[in-house]
Amino acid sequence: MSLAVVRDLREARVPAGPDELAAFETDVLAGFVLARAAAGLADATIRSDVLHLEQVRGWFGRALWEMEPADADAYFGVVLRGAAKGTRLGRSQALRTYFLFLEIRHKVEIHQLTGRVADCPVDEMNRPRGVGRAALRIPPSAAQVTTLFTGWRAELATCRKFAPAARSYAAARLMADVGLRVNEVSHLDLDDIKWDLGRFGKLHVRQGKGARGSGPRERMVPLINGAGASLKWYVEDVWRCFDDDHARPGAPLFCSERRNVDGSAARVGNETLRSSLAGAAEEHLPGWLERLTPHVLRHFCASQLYLGGMDLVAIQQTLGHAWLATTMNYVHVHATHVEDAWIAGQQRAAGRLEGLSR
Repeated sequence: MSLAVVRDLREARVPAGPDELAAFETDVLAGFVLARAAAGLADATIRSDVLHLEQVRGWFGRALWEMEPADADAYFGVVLRGAAKGTRLGRSQALRTYFLFLEIRHKVEIHQLTGRVADCPVDEMNRPRGVGRAALRIPPSAAQVTTLFTGWRAELATCRKFAPAARSYAAARLMADVGLRVNEVSHLDLDDIKWDLGRFGKLHVRQGKGARGSGPRERMVPLINGAGASLKWYVEDVWRCFDDDHARPGAPLFCSERRNVDGSAARVGNETLRSSLAGAAEEHLPGWLERLTPHVLRHFCASQLYLGGMDLVAIQQTLGHAWLATTMNYVHVHATHVEDAWIAGQQRAAGRLEGLSR
């Protein structure tokens, strides 16, 4: 019995010339950009990946599909040895994603043109390791936050510029009450308050942070934890100090003192809200000077909601996290919460044992 002759039915081609390969490389990169855009990634994320690839390509001097593990060893072990960890990780991830694209879309074609099998040069041996978990942002206690906002609100009656001070106060209250990011707060429009939705009203957060640079992720946030009352006071008593047209489409909820070209109030900037919170902390919570940021207020909100009995999934939805594990990093318990839970567990266990002994 003789063995059958197995033929490769794919068309055999003469190795391509330099001009054809250069054009093909350009087309492949353009296809990579289009594929990532089709997947819904933000333009900034795609630009970042392309920049990483161009940096590696400039160092390597040849098409990236020719890279071998030894080349990646030299690049990450020598060229980027002293670079920031974020740069090393970003460049490594861009390479891995690009080679995955090559494998799925162009592996056969590259082999036909060059005789090479495109294989990712970044493997488990030379892959740059992560930066580790970020430092814990332990928020102030409820009593300390109450001291901050009590002093801040009392200051509004005598401050030189009431409207900007009251605006920053209301924005910080919103961060502490429902855990909005500073960028989400500054991008809210007046029309984003949906007073009639749900039991307490809701906020339409249009600029929620997307996972892994996937672009804004919208969500509806209920006005719980007293947020509705604070917003109602701000809209009725403060907003009109900036603008008098509540019906104007796109009117910002939190306004700047600056004016647009048409004379309407401009949108407040993130740094203005950050600096206002820092100034209030310096005045009313000096122990937290340079440590109290909008993101720390977000951690405070998550912790207070959890201590108030809200389950983690509900907190995850409120904060707009893609993963529950992320939400768990935001929950910090003060006082004897853990100890009380342990005692309660011991009492339940003792009760079960007592029942068995009868």
